[in-house]
Amino acid sequence: MLTTLIVLFFVGYLAIALEHPLKVDKTATALMLGMLLWVIYALGAEYIVPLVEGESLKAYVASHPVLQNASLHKQALSYVTDVNIVHTLGDVTQTLFFLIGAMTIVELVDIHGGFTVITSRITTRDKRKLLWVICVVTFIFSAVLDNMTTTIVMILLLRKIINDQHERWLYAGMIVIAANTGGAWSPIGDVTTIMLWVKGNVTALALIERVLLPSVVAMVVPGLIISRSLKGKIENGPEDLPDQTHGMSYKERLTIFCLGVGGLLFVPTFKSITHLPPFVGMLFVLGVLWLYTEIFYNGKRMERRKEHRLPKVIARIDMPSILFFLGILMAVAVLEHTGILAATAAWLDSEVHNVYAINVLLGILSSIFDNVPLVAGVMGMYPVVDPSVTGYAAYFVQDGVFWEFLSYCAGVGGSLLIIGSASGVIAMGLEKMNFGWYLKHLSIPALLGYLAGAGVYILESLW
Repeated sequence: MLTTLIVLFFVGYLAIALEHPLKVDKTATALMLGMLLWVIYALGAEYIVPLVEGESLKAYVASHPVLQNASLHKQALSYVTDVNIVHTLGDVTQTLFFLIGAMTIVELVDIHGGFTVITSRITTRDKRKLLWVICVVTFIFSAVLDNMTTTIVMILLLRKIINDQHERWLYAGMIVIAANTGGAWSPIGDVTTIMLWVKGNVTALALIERVLLPSVVAMVVPGLIISRSLKGKIENGPEDLPDQTHGMSYKERLTIFCLGVGGLLFVPTFKSITHLPPFVGMLFVLGVLWLYTEIFYNGKRMERRKEHRLPKVIARIDMPSILFFLGILMAVAVLEHTGILAATAAWLDSEVHNVYAINVLLGILSSIFDNVPLVAGVMGMYPVVDPSVTGYAAYFVQDGVFWEFLSYCAGVGGSLLIIGSASGVIAMGLEKMNFGWYLKHLSIPALLGYLAGAGVYILESLW
């Protein structure tokens, strides 16, 4: 049974990684994989549960007298359906509701032209200076917004400014790198950091303090290399862009931008004050924005006010991505409950026994495989341990070296290949950038930046 679960997971994982050659959406694969693993787990419950969670099963049966005379299969199946799956759904839905709230807020700001408050201020015509301005704006944006939205906003701006395809691809590649490095140090900047933060593996302040500098280095190093290829000035400037204000005045766009971005930044503070799960803060901010837009449009006569209201905006969020996260997190949960991840962690501890080497390898793998299941699997392998522990286990306490370095490696490592991150796939789709071109021109700079940032983090942790 356990062998079947492992084989199916790796087959599904491979299908997700080969989404484009197979022409099968990864969401379909993830959903089928997640549900299929739970079916197999339930069918083999009487063999798996007593072996992996024997003591917990005994305690569960003792607390439910109606099960005490039932067959072992019925007892184990009840434990799977009433304990494990309920517990898993509780963890998974926290992440999903957080993402739904964040995506809706970003879409609300975008449809009101809020991002033009920043992009309209990019006025330089110098190619090298423009590269750094775009990288810095992308780096900051991706720490607050999701990487996909940041990449879309910046590349759509880029397409109106740079005519030469080769140069535009260089800028687009740096947008991918800046988006991934920017998301790695923020608790709300990337799905993987959100997962680590929501589960309590890291705290917001510690993550920012320890991972910000390595992330900056990982962006600056490739930026310096690419900037050497850019000389002169661009022909047409940002002032030549078509109107992107969506019929909103500057004051109105500024207000929605401040409310949306300010609300996203407020979520970590909300959690630290109330000690409630982060999704509560995110949905609270969404409620505030919803109330504001309702009052705003009730007092305005605008042609597009129906399209700008939140019930319409929420239809624009990327629901396939939400379902993908649901499927893959449910699949990983089965590996955790069956003890497969714990056995893998034990093997790594005995054979590698170096958290830095493990994470650097995971970062490289994240350029090939999706980093969401990668990080979800690692989180299942290593539980957060008590702060009083010493020795090797101390790396796995809350805000421990392993979790912080995992955030950096999984986020930044995705830049090594164009298919290694959501921002890379978006850039590939929008710009028709091919895999080989990125590999030739940007993979080496990205790798040098990744290793340089990793070196900075290791020096920080050993200081």
